[in-house]
Amino acid sequence: MSQEKYNFSSLLFFSTLFILLFSCQKQKKNYYESVASNDIKLSSPQPGSWRYRHDEHFQTYADFQKLKKIKPEPGKNTIYLQPIGKFDELQKKEIALTKEYLKIYFQLETKILPVLPNTIFPGKVKRNSKEGHQQILAGYVLDSILIKRKPKDAVALMGITEKDLFPKPEWNYVFGMASYEDGVGVTSIYRFSNGSLTDSNFNQSLLRLIKISSHEIGHMFGISHCLNADCVMNGTISLPETDAHPARACSLCQRKLNSSIPYDPKKRLLELKGFFEKQYLNTELSLTEQDLNRLQ
Repeated sequence: MSQEKYNFSSLLFFSTLFILLFSCQKQKKNYYESVASNDIKLSSPQPGSWRYRHDEHFQTYADFQKLKKIKPEPGKNTIYLQPIGKFDELQKKEIALTKEYLKIYFQLETKILPVLPNTIFPGKVKRNSKEGHQQILAGYVLDSILIKRKPKDAVALMGITEKDLFPKPEWNYVFGMASYEDGVGVTSIYRFSNGSLTDSNFNQSLLRLIKISSHEIGHMFGISHCLNADCVMNGTISLPETDAHPARACSLCQRKLNSSIPYDPKKRLLELKGFFEKQYLNTELSLTEQDLNRLQ
């Protein structure tokens, strides 16, 4: 073979090799593209559901990036929980596990503040529900308690009450409410256990609490109600609807969250797996393992 033919053959070989390598590199999916195959498509909204009653805008990743939102920053990167009320030992355990979960879910330091008593609520923000139990005006908790008590190093502050909440006179109740610009929110554990937390309904109540808490804090970080897939960020208007949604964030909402909080997805998934295993939350465990399998 002449030197010219040899050089041409070598050039052709290396060019082909480069194209193949580039093609393989191009075809390799990132984490969010990989776990997107685990997303469950949303079904048609049913009468009475959140999506049936609300016509919402689909928040794309580009929309999210343009949004002015709070982000963790040095010296302001801790999530705080503020219990308000009189809690028994089982309820204290539920709050402690919620703290543990949120630390894993958001990959941020999470702390519980000393409990505030129910006497902090003046009479004007209390009412009796149609069922006869006491309720607290949710907006008062945000504006007159949480915003004023938010620690300087807090990126988010989540109040947890044992009293039921209502948002305005014409509404029966609300699971949670948040002021996203101020980075504060509140949720009530009352309805998660039908007013009485027991060993038999503990896991159901805990799962509801971690879903609503992570949902509201997700809003604080700028993530809108999810219209992409079955997701913890889906809107919810009832306990059956809350129960039907997973604690898992879909691939798009995970991507949004990770763009604001630069965590290691594999570390987060392994820690979520450990939490769900320990609490015997088997459905959530299975969903987490499916995402982990995409990393293998």
